[in-house]
Amino acid sequence: MAKPTEAFTKQSLSRTPLYGLAGELNGKMVEFSGWEMPVQYTSINTEHEAVRTKAGMFDISHMGKFIAKGHDLIEKFQLLVPSDLSRLQPGEAQYTVFLNSDGGILDDFIFYRQSNDPVTNEQRGTMIVNAATSSRDQAWILAKIEDSDINFQDISEQKVLIALQGPKASSYLQQFVEQDLASIKFFGHSDISILGQPGFIARTGYTGEDGFEIMVAPDVGVELWRSLLIVGVTPCGLGARDTLRLEAALALYGQDIDTHTTPLEAGLGWLVHLDKKGEFMGRQVLEQQKAEGVSKRLVGLEMLSRGIARHGYPVLSDGKVVGEVTSGTKSPTLNKAIALAYVSKNLAKVGQKLEVEIRGKNYAAIVVKRPFYKSKLK
Repeated sequence: MAKPTEAFTKQSLSRTPLYGLAGELNGKMVEFSGWEMPVQYTSINTEHEAVRTKAGMFDISHMGKFIAKGHDLIEKFQLLVPSDLSRLQPGEAQYTVFLNSDGGILDDFIFYRQSNDPVTNEQRGTMIVNAATSSRDQAWILAKIEDSDINFQDISEQKVLIALQGPKASSYLQQFVEQDLASIKFFGHSDISILGQPGFIARTGYTGEDGFEIMVAPDVGVELWRSLLIVGVTPCGLGARDTLRLEAALALYGQDIDTHTTPLEAGLGWLVHLDKKGEFMGRQVLEQQKAEGVSKRLVGLEMLSRGIARHGYPVLSDGKVVGEVTSGTKSPTLNKAIALAYVSKNLAKVGQKLEVEIRGKNYAAIVVKRPFYKSKLK
């Protein structure tokens, strides 16, 4: 994904159905993947802290939302991802990636396995993909399933998506749903009644905290946002979303992962199920990397001095460039500078001393275990 920027032509950008609410709250708007989105409402640190201690909500309606059904849905999608989707039961989900033939990551997304259609008994699934890659993902999927009976729909413009995240997210949301939210386990999901209207809810997120992602019709989304605001949930923008996900060492597509990185290089080997399934796009490359090892790895860095590593900064060892920072920030929770970076495999061990070049000067850093922050509730 592209990084947020304020240099944009507003007329050319898309807006979510919750755009007007951001204006009411004086949200600071920026361009993000072709959308006009709030980067913050009050301050990034305040919003970040709200998610870590109570609950915050994000408008993520810009993300792509796909639904599909067919008698061979799982079989066909097994060919597109390295994860074994056949093991999923209705109500379970899998974070996974679309791969090209070289094993490069086309996009990362979550596949939600739903119950079979009650009339036709067709398999059903929902996918939430990145905003910047939504159109490409759709075209790629349609090309791969054109010889099947799968019915694919892009419902991105028909639905609002709200992320409610934080240790108190469940207690805030429970006021507006009848179903006991405790019955939805981590990475579980369900069709549910929200404010008396149908909706889809998943216990997933991008912050490292407990929480939910809620997909509903636009008018219900507006009502839910207002209702959560009234009971004390903090509205949050893209800035806090980025610092939160980085503390949790969650990859950002277009920076930490892309078509030039494989899941094994990115530390996502846990979603590659080579021994559980048959053929899939990029399998040969991943098998070779598994056998021979990778040449680079994504690592967590902690700065040992005052400098803050940022995207694109060189990583050095003994004065030589050995990698590059993909994401970096000053962690509000840990009060220290942290970063993700690709480095040579032999320099990827925890405890390895490295340097990051920041504006022509080298600053000491050390490879640390990921994630940088882990919620006590998960």
